[in-house]
Amino acid sequence: MANFYSILLTLVTLAAGLIWLYDAKMKRPARVALIQQAEQEANKTLSAEERERLAPQGTIAEFAQSVFPILFVILILRSFLYEPFRIPSASMMPTMLAGDFVLVEKFSYGVRDPLFRSELFATGLPQRGDVAVFKYPVNPQVDFIKRIVALPGDRIIYRNKTLYIEPACETRNESCPPLQVIKQTIQPQDEIYFNRTTPLQRFTEQLGDVEHEILVDPSVASRAAFYYQQPGTAMDEWVVPEGHYFMMGDNRDNSEDSRYWGFVPYDHLVGRATLIWMSLEFERGADSWVPQWFPSWIPSGVRWHRLGTVE
Repeated sequence: MANFYSILLTLVTLAAGLIWLYDAKMKRPARVALIQQAEQEANKTLSAEERERLAPQGTIAEFAQSVFPILFVILILRSFLYEPFRIPSASMMPTMLAGDFVLVEKFSYGVRDPLFRSELFATGLPQRGDVAVFKYPVNPQVDFIKRIVALPGDRIIYRNKTLYIEPACETRNESCPPLQVIKQTIQPQDEIYFNRTTPLQRFTEQLGDVEHEILVDPSVASRAAFYYQQPGTAMDEWVVPEGHYFMMGDNRDNSEDSRYWGFVPYDHLVGRATLIWMSLEFERGADSWVPQWFPSWIPSGVRWHRLGTVE
């Protein structure tokens, strides 16, 4: 459940705060009065240890007072500023690998409350080329991460593994931009990626102001028959509705994205991926220090060279 931890953190923080507040308003005055009376009778100021022994704070209230500030700071950071996500699959290779941990900027596309995800106020709009985390439209309880390829009103074609975009235009006249071929420039294979035994071709692509790399599997034929069919368009063509976005993975032939299930509503966006802050490797070769019988979730190494900003 994608929103489970946000809800749990909010409820636990609220509970700790209410317990602390109840103790401060209802219990603490009685403890203070008892200590003042004892000091008057003894005609001296009691030490902190004596005060605690005479009028101890309840264990639960003491724990709530200790953890509430920490939980509150974490809640603010996670809900409104930044949240860590783990990349579970290969759909965004080579930009992101399975085992990468990314930091997502939550306020990039509006500030939302952590429980109901209602927008509190707008802060910015998605841009073509952004790598974004969003609620999977087919099952909003699951988080997906893909690249924003097309914006509201754009016409997009993906044919013969080539991307075409006609940017949105309010008035269709001579000043409107024409259908553009998104040029792919093949890159040298300094680091080869595979789909099983097939080496993948590596290209650079320019989307808006963002230049990034994609992978294409030459052994995979067109899958247009499985594409999401939008009424009134060709099999491999889509027009992005208002308030929606078209997402694609950088590993073009190994990505379940908008080509297969349609568009992402604006209110499903979680944030923009900005930084790879950790990258763990889980593959175990013959020379791995991790025994083969160890659980698969135990990492076998850290890919330090991958740490940095997301392109």
